[in-house]
Formats: sequence, structure tokens, C-alpha cells
Amino acid sequence: MSRIGKLPIPVLDKANVVVDGQVVRVDGPKGQLEKTFDGSINIELADGEIRVTPANSSRHSRAMFGTARSIINNMVIGVVDGYEKKLEIKGVGFRAVLEGDLLDLALGYSHPIKVKIPKGITVKVDQNTKISVSGADKHKVGEITATIYSYFPAEPYKGKGVHIVGQYVRRKEGKKSA
Repeated sequence: MSRIGKLPIPVLDKANVVVDGQVVRVDGPKGQLEKTFDGSINIELADGEIRVTPANSSRHSRAMFGTARSIINNMVIGVVDGYEKKLEIKGVGFRAVLEGDLLDLALGYSHPIKVKIPKGITVKVDQNTKISVSGADKHKVGEITATIYSYFPAEPYKGKGVHIVGQYVRRKEGKKSA
């Protein structure tokens, strides 16, 4: 049995949780999230906490109940506190501009890169090189961050590219001349 799956999920004061069979809806000051889970787990709301248990003793059921517990916990935390990831762009001529729900990136290619921002995600650009991605859904915040990062990951020689703040980029020594 999963050690994480056994832990109850405390329902925070500002969060409103509704469990309707396999559908979990969470409302809070940062937004509303809804997720439907498969029948391999049981979800119960009682005494201000949510408990997730496997529906049967199958391998799939035992594997999914810890995952489902983590997803529901992230939903509760997300609608109350929200999630945020920060990116930094380094390089000559590299910049980011926010145009409505499109993020326009100039990353040294012959064309600009346009990233569509989904609903529920807030992107802020500061000084044309610092990007902040925030929202209630941890998965969407991470997905948009990974998409932006994937266009030009930080390279190890000069350090150019998109850096995720807090992530270590191993620098390499350049070519030696004789």
C-alpha cells in the first residue's frame, strides 16, 4: 500500500470541496478545479478531510490511489494558494513580450515563437527577460513552463536560453586552443 495514499487530505478553510462519486470539484479564491477519476479508487469526504482508498486489490487500483490522492491534494492547495514557476531568458537579443493571451518569444530563431496561454493560467513578463507563470492547476502551470523551456533550453557552454529559476544548469568548459 502507498504510504502517501494512506494520508488524509485536509480540506483548507478557504476551499469548498464536493465529492460526487468519482468526480471531485474544488472551489477557492484562486479558481475552480474539477477532475474525474476512474472506478479503481474510492473517494470519501468526511470530517473536513478527504480519504482515498483502492476499490479492490488489483495492481492498477493500488497504483492509482496514491496518485489520485496527490492530484486531489494539489487541487486543494492550488485553489487556495496557487502555483507559480519563474523562468529567465538569457542571451543577446532574446526577449519575451505578452500580447493578450499570446506570449511572443524571440529566442534567436529566424521566426518569433508564439505560445498560446490557456484559460486559468496567468503569465507576467518583467524586463522582457523574466517570465512568471501562475495558476491554480499545478499540471497546467508545469506544462506551460515546460513548453516555453523546450523552445530553447539553457545550453551548458555560454548559458544562453530559457532557465527555470532554481534549476541547476551544469556549465561546461569550452574548447581549448593550442
